[in-house]
Amino acid sequence: MPLLKVDNLSKSFGGLKAVNSVSFHIEDGELIGLIGPNGAGKTTIFNLITGHYEPSGGNILFDSRSISGVAPYDVTKLGIARTFQNIRLFGTLSVLDNVRIAYNCRLKYNLAQALLRAPGFAAEERQLTKDAQELLALFRLDHKQEELAGSLPYGEQRRLEIARALATQPRLLLLDEPAAGMNPAEVHTLMESISFIRDRFKLSILLIEHQMKVVMGICERIVVMDFGEVIAEGTPALIQGNPKVIEAYLGKGVA
Repeated sequence: MPLLKVDNLSKSFGGLKAVNSVSFHIEDGELIGLIGPNGAGKTTIFNLITGHYEPSGGNILFDSRSISGVAPYDVTKLGIARTFQNIRLFGTLSVLDNVRIAYNCRLKYNLAQALLRAPGFAAEERQLTKDAQELLALFRLDHKQEELAGSLPYGEQRRLEIARALATQPRLLLLDEPAAGMNPAEVHTLMESISFIRDRFKLSILLIEHQMKVVMGICERIVVMDFGEVIAEGTPALIQGNPKVIEAYLGKGVA
């Protein structure tokens, strides 16, 4: 079985069918792009996978287990993490605390041990802080660990959001337009970072991105959506020349 299998998935909002019978899969260790024009249903797919929406039809299997309708915090515990189109950091907390918070879903101590400051609690907190600092160092943010997250430049906030997602120790990482708002130098660094993350943490990545340089440069396989449906799937080379994809982006006359 693939790590993630989206099977005939649909989602309706009243009379609007945002996702219509979508199927694709992700193998363990793959880096997959999910692309399409605005309004194609890409972020809705992310919201369905992570439990923010409940499917109107179809099923989602993660590691052979159905996760359709599972609450977001339980999806995270199972091993799926995500970032968002609009950065969602705790802006008034420190950079370090933003990452420390994400480790909570993996903590072993209970409420009583925390209130009593038991030895197990103290030891786990020290390890948590050490792990968070090491993760920040990987993203070149360790020297800013005491700064407020909201005070970071845009590109560093994006890196912090990815670091926080990795702190949940996922097997599948969903990145929703990570290059949005970045300058060319930051985009180049991001591309290197995404490939590094996949190899360093041995996980799978599903990437939504409008910058074709990113998608074509690092993705091994691409799924293309339009009007809530999958219209093409294949390698970057095949997708670039696909008439349906060209028509979706540029119009029928161009195709």
